[in-house]
Amino acid sequence: MTAAETIDNKQNVASAMLEAINALQPQFRKRAEQARRERRVPMENIQALQDAGFFLALQPRAWGGHELDPQDFFRMQCSIAEGCMSTAWASGIVAVHAFQLALMDKRAQQDVWGDDIHTRVSSSYAPLGKVEPAEGGFRLSGRWGWSSGCDHCTWVLLGAIVPGEGYRTFLVPKADYSIEDTWHSMGLQGTGSNDIIVNDVFVPDYRTHKQIDGFTGNNPGIDADSAPLYRLPWAQTFIRVVSTPAIGAAKAGLRLYCEAVVGKASGDPTKLSGDTSTTERVAAAVNAIDEMEALLYRNFDEMMTAVNAGEEVPVADRVKYRYQASLVIEKSMGVIDSLFSSAGGASVFTGAEIQQRFLDIHTARAHVANNPTSFARNLGGVTLGADNQDLFL
Repeated sequence: MTAAETIDNKQNVASAMLEAINALQPQFRKRAEQARRERRVPMENIQALQDAGFFLALQPRAWGGHELDPQDFFRMQCSIAEGCMSTAWASGIVAVHAFQLALMDKRAQQDVWGDDIHTRVSSSYAPLGKVEPAEGGFRLSGRWGWSSGCDHCTWVLLGAIVPGEGYRTFLVPKADYSIEDTWHSMGLQGTGSNDIIVNDVFVPDYRTHKQIDGFTGNNPGIDADSAPLYRLPWAQTFIRVVSTPAIGAAKAGLRLYCEAVVGKASGDPTKLSGDTSTTERVAAAVNAIDEMEALLYRNFDEMMTAVNAGEEVPVADRVKYRYQASLVIEKSMGVIDSLFSSAGGASVFTGAEIQQRFLDIHTARAHVANNPTSFARNLGGVTLGADNQDLFL
């Protein structure tokens, strides 16, 4: 297959997958209450996304994947979130792990995908584990929270600090960890972001991924035959997976708001033309969503242009992109807060769809990746000539 044919095939696959996921939105909305009640993504949603190929979007072709561009992946995740932000959050995190696994030693890929290319991996990257070096690897213990989608996975990636070295993620099979049901949250209830508990298990060295390798691009799983996709900085892909769902939820909030206010106007939108408060809220929401999407896709357009040309993504750009990603939740909060505050009395009752978007977006702000403070300081410092202080970008 020529390079042009490969590009055309990827575009056809991406278009067909997005169309299939768009068609699933009504099902995701219908099962949103089930997701909240069960506090995990319904298995029907997981199966539908697997059937659509979503979990294979960023997986290497050698393991049955599609190696799609991140722009296409995030369009799909955003579409899922329009139906159910919990489903988009958990499934997006699970799906993006195929990207990180592609960076790891080939033996780790064999362990996960050797028997089933549809094997799923969850994660918790906070460096909460205790690590002790051992012959051929490490002994790992600890408790990690916020492992979204873990009930649908049979492996997990866990963060910890190796004494005298620094941060790594550790790939652990289900036989070596337990899940504790702790996820009782105000929003994103359906993500099933429970705790992972590991008690003194052995993890071979080849099933770990050094943070510095992800930062420098010297990943053990990448060779001359690897797709340019995997030359992207790993963190740039992951950080967007915990913010992009808010864009889809904000879109859904805007749709619900417009339906509500038009309904109040007896179905005649022209009656709203004199209500400047309503029209200004809608205009601001449309513009904010457009800005967030434009930056998301522009940044990945620039990064993919670089790696496709065999060039590195400049650290200064990565610092800027990292900060911009961290702002998505706060901007989405601005959208949903403005809409929710004037959505009417029905919005305050349990089960109101726009209220769920409000709660989901606000809950997403609690994720450390969505706190812009340190990323703003790093960007400002780098712009003024200081050294970069962040390796996860």
